[in-house]
Amino acid sequence: MLKIENTYVHGLDNAIRALRNPLNSWDKSDSKLIPVDMELRPGVFKFEIGENDLKLCKALIKAGSSDRKFLRMIHVQVDITSSLYWWKEMDQYRVGCTTNSCSTMHKIHSRDLTIDDFSTEHLSNVMKGTLKGLIKLMNLYRQKFVETKDKDNWWQIIQMLPSSYNQMRTWDGDYETLLSMYFQRRNHKLDEWRTFCDWILDLPYMRDFVDALEEKKEEKKEKKEDNLSHHMVDNLILNNQI
Repeated sequence: MLKIENTYVHGLDNAIRALRNPLNSWDKSDSKLIPVDMELRPGVFKFEIGENDLKLCKALIKAGSSDRKFLRMIHVQVDITSSLYWWKEMDQYRVGCTTNSCSTMHKIHSRDLTIDDFSTEHLSNVMKGTLKGLIKLMNLYRQKFVETKDKDNWWQIIQMLPSSYNQMRTWDGDYETLLSMYFQRRNHKLDEWRTFCDWILDLPYMRDFVDALEEKKEEKKEKKEDNLSHHMVDNLILNNQI
């Protein structure tokens, strides 16, 4: 299970302005603020990347990570609730991102656990029954800890807590990190990663940026195949076969 809430993207306008800095080409920028809805949300605007600026974005993305530094200036903050087994993989991404989580250490004993606190969508009825039994047992130790403050009871919960336990964290990162995540995880066996990658594609202009990298990969593939064909022809000529 993976739930995504309160997505906030900021820095897009400054990043687009900055990508024009190297050649002082700000006069060629065609991005602008446009009203969201004059009737329902008067005075509220959103940033729209113009055709010229989007073309430059794609070119820089294709040029490589050192040239597409503007992506690292576009920040995303979001609340994500998912299992500890998914967060264990998400924690591999540490450069350019950080998280602030709900504390298991401080709050695991604040209320009784329920089956809804865990990711169980793929569990069989037998395994769900086993989990419910474990939850019941952990709640008994929770009650003992609340009554006695004996830390041994608290340890019984902490060390037996399944990795399917769901934790909410506020995640902060940038478009460069998310772009890497997408290509590394989009075909992952965990449903959570596929849900996460779908969310990445829904971020402003991320589909355009992903398409730019896809085009670069296809161009490299075609160039490699073309070079291979020329190499094969050269060998045939050298061997007097044609």
